Parts: sequence; structure tokens; C-alpha cells
Amino acid sequence: MRKNFGSKSWFYPLPVLIIGTYNEDGTPNAMNAAWGGLYDSDKVVLCLSAGHKTTKNIQAKGAFTVAFADAAHVVPADYVGMASGNNEPKKMDKSGFHTTKSEFVDAPLIDELPVALECTLLKVNEDGNIIGQIVNVSIDESVLGSDGKLDMGKFRPISFEPANNGYHVLGERVGNAFSDGGKLK
Repeated sequence: MRKNFGSKSWFYPLPVLIIGTYNEDGTPNAMNAAWGGLYDSDKVVLCLSAGHKTTKNIQAKGAFTVAFADAAHVVPADYVGMASGNNEPKKMDKSGFHTTKSEFVDAPLIDELPVALECTLLKVNEDGNIIGQIVNVSIDESVLGSDGKLDMGKFRPISFEPANNGYHVLGERVGNAFSDGGKLK
């Protein structure tokens, strides 16, 4: 039997996205954003309110990075979602995150988070959502397998679970996409 909960923002899995930008003075900033995803095969969408420092930075610089939080960095990833860059000038120092300037866009990569998308701003749509063009995917070699591809067991990205405000690690392989369903043909 099912139980109805009404209209909720319970969408699974919700990746924990850490958005990296530069402030107007050139210092790095980051925020945790659970509401975002692929917009097309080479674009991302971020649902950020206009009042966020990150939103203003993206519009001013025309660039941002999207890093995926992992199990090893739950505390700083959560912190950058709790502290506002509008009110906390030492946000990055307190988080413990370090940054390196992207080679491809005018935005910082977070050194501790091994997988990131480097994006340019395409537009802000009619709903205020940010649409970005992915110009590079950057992956630290520490999370690559012997085949040179991303190893989810090494990466261990986390997902936000909104019904209970939890973070959960992803990584266990349970099937093969575009293959397993062929058994039913």
C-alpha cells in the first residue's frame, strides 16, 4: 500500500552540487546547490535565487564550475550551503576548501572535490534559472580506474535526500545501462 505525501521536492537522486565562482574582488566563492542538473547533453541548469552571491558572481563573470560533493567532504560541502557569501567573507577559509583557477573558464576549481564541470553562462531563463555551457569536464586522477575512466567506488559522490535532510553516498554498481534491458527483448 502506498502513502501519499502531497507535493514535495523529493526527487531522487539529487546530486550535491558545489558551485564555484569568483567574487568581484577576485576571491573564490562556493555554494551548495541541490537543485540543478543536465539541461541538454552539453549544458547544465542551476535553480538559484537572485539573492545568492553565487548568482550575482555568475552573471558578472559569465562563468562557474560545478563540482560534485563526495563522501570525504560532507562537512565542508554542507557548510558552504549554510553560510552565505553575502554575509561571511571568510566562507572559503572556514570551509577548508582550496581552489585553483580553471584553465577554461573564469571560475575556481575546488581542489578537494575530484570531479567538476567547467561552464560558461549561456543565459538566465524566464524562471531565473541559470543555463551554462559545459566547456570541460575535469577529473582528478585519484578517482580514475586502471582503464582511465571514472571509478565510482573511488569517487563516492553524495546525494541529498530531502525527505529526511540526509546525505547518502552513491557508488554501488547494480546493472549495465543500454544492455541489461535487452534481456527482455
